[in-house]
Amino acid sequence: MSRDNNDARRLLDYIFKTKSALNFGALFSDGTEDYRSPAEPKTGDEVTLRFRTATDNVDFVYLIINGERMRMRVESADDLFDYYACTVPPISKTMEYFFEVHAGSVTCYYNRIGTQKDLNPDYNFRLTPDFTVPAWVRGAVIYQIYVDRFCNGDKSNDVLTGEYCYIGEPVKRVKDWFKTPDEMDVRSFYGGDLQGVMNKLDYLQELGIDVIYFNPLFVSPSNHKYDIQDYDYIDPHIGRIIHDEGDILPENSRINKESDRYIDRVTNKINLEASNQLFIELVQEAHRRGIRVILDGVFNHCGSFNKWMDRECIYEFQDGYEKGAYVDYQSPYRNFFKFNDPWQWPYNSTYDGWWGHDTLPKLNYEESPELYEYIMHVGEKWVSPPFNADGWRLDVAADLGYTPEFNHKFWKDFRKRVKAANPDAVILAENYGDSRPWLLGDEWDTVMNYDAFMEPITWFLTGVEKHSDEFRGDLLGNPDAFTGAMRHHMSRFNQNSLEIAMNELSNHDHSRFLTRTNRRVGRLHTMGAEAASENINKGVFREAVVFQMTWPGAPTIYYGDEAGLCGWTDPDNRRTYPWGREDRALIRFHRDMIRIHKSHEALLKGSLMFLKCEYKVISYGRFTKNQAVVVILNNDYEEKELKIPVRRLGVPDGGLMRTLIVTLEEGYTLKSTNYVVHNNTVMYRAPKISATVLLYEKRE
Repeated sequence: MSRDNNDARRLLDYIFKTKSALNFGALFSDGTEDYRSPAEPKTGDEVTLRFRTATDNVDFVYLIINGERMRMRVESADDLFDYYACTVPPISKTMEYFFEVHAGSVTCYYNRIGTQKDLNPDYNFRLTPDFTVPAWVRGAVIYQIYVDRFCNGDKSNDVLTGEYCYIGEPVKRVKDWFKTPDEMDVRSFYGGDLQGVMNKLDYLQELGIDVIYFNPLFVSPSNHKYDIQDYDYIDPHIGRIIHDEGDILPENSRINKESDRYIDRVTNKINLEASNQLFIELVQEAHRRGIRVILDGVFNHCGSFNKWMDRECIYEFQDGYEKGAYVDYQSPYRNFFKFNDPWQWPYNSTYDGWWGHDTLPKLNYEESPELYEYIMHVGEKWVSPPFNADGWRLDVAADLGYTPEFNHKFWKDFRKRVKAANPDAVILAENYGDSRPWLLGDEWDTVMNYDAFMEPITWFLTGVEKHSDEFRGDLLGNPDAFTGAMRHHMSRFNQNSLEIAMNELSNHDHSRFLTRTNRRVGRLHTMGAEAASENINKGVFREAVVFQMTWPGAPTIYYGDEAGLCGWTDPDNRRTYPWGREDRALIRFHRDMIRIHKSHEALLKGSLMFLKCEYKVISYGRFTKNQAVVVILNNDYEEKELKIPVRRLGVPDGGLMRTLIVTLEEGYTLKSTNYVVHNNTVMYRAPKISATVLLYEKRE
């Protein structure tokens, strides 16, 4: 059992022994604007912190902040609750706080994981001045696009079969758009490009998305493009090729400097500038439709094709390019990399590769002020005119540099530079594990939310690990494991970071969620592609989507999930979007859930509270002072008669709650059904394999 569940058990024992009349369910506070104002304070601001109790139910409430004890006063009250408040003097540094509640002989404490008999200080609230995140990301619906697999809008820029060699073999153009990926897929190209994205902006706008997050777009020899060749330009193979001359790689050759065609395509400034111009046009058109654009920044490592390294020698004799560090000891880029043998030039292959991969040279910032400044400029450049991207997703961000101390220095400087160039740009990092050291207000805004989103909901609904590498029957439908994981990992976020966290069910690194619903362990090379679509359960998938669209954060759809794409983990998760073969019912469902998400303030900025949770059942509420939403997931193959406590959300006896959506194993309904609150609860019969969203709105 997790530590916070042990805390809850001790509290229950305490309540039983003291026979307390204290209404523990009414005790509440968090970091949202209803309980902290201003929610994002600046240095020198006075901050008012609030705590909620049942009306006339406690004797005293104290705020304990940085060890100082402050008596709170009743600021306001309604028919259900008293709201205590205390104003903290002007703040100048990060402060920790919790609440101490007295009622008769009972004393308890409240922090990020709720009410406790014995305070666990690891979960205290934090108040961090000058930590602001872009308001547009709060609750934004993000759509992730892996460009090569989304839509081919311009066949003239397609990679040609045999055009060049990648990891020892010639690349190939896949002519059948619907072919599933090969086990070795990185050198296979389907032709998706930025023009294809332009062509589908109507579709994305109708779906209701607010943001496009692109996997890397810069010049790169692979289809995934996490091995950047040139940070200054969009790859012409997904951009525009204006000048296209020369021969492809000679038959049986593996020497890329012999491919005049590839060299012309990716080093000719005519093509590079034209591709950048296409990106400018795409961002302009997206912005015109109210859609933001986030770029993928791969700054821990580059690729062996990179013009700074030039292991393939394709830049060696090109006008306008300096010699690469692999080629020449006197290269201006030599200190961009760490070489282990100083005597091997020319053509020195002894450089450090990320995780030992020589195709991914690790960037040596500590010994190169020039590299440091170059990447800082890259960070600024793409979020500034004329490109105007709206932020960065940072690949393997915790790995950058050779020491933790340097890593934090780099990201502090990166934040300063990017925010100075574009104060509204988001900085969103990929990281597994505890991200709190980077989320203190001076480095990242938030993260891809694996620990406090993807992993817990995957285990609960499917029992399958996010790569489909393991099945855990003890975690399938386990409410204690789910709520314990969520409470713990959410506590590592500042409230504003949590509200913009990238909440994904699937992405380019993990199996498709729809495949996980088959509860099978497998990969492409062990099970084959067809098995990824066998015995899937769209009802469970709909439960997951409802959860995604009603949980705090920025729900992020991996392209094609909404159309029913399946796939094992990389590379099978990178199948092409099934244009003309879409599951249109699933698309309609996503469109309806996005509309529900975006049209209710409780889902965009409301507080969160777990309600009734039992084996294979989760229920929780999102609420503001004027609105409450209850979400019920029943992942069992039996109906469940549930008694959901809703008074703690501010829903009074006699209050009317109505369904916004009910998903079923075979589909969903938007038909509205009313439920009247009796004895502080809603009685609800949850269908098997279902998700239900109920709404209460306060009437003046």
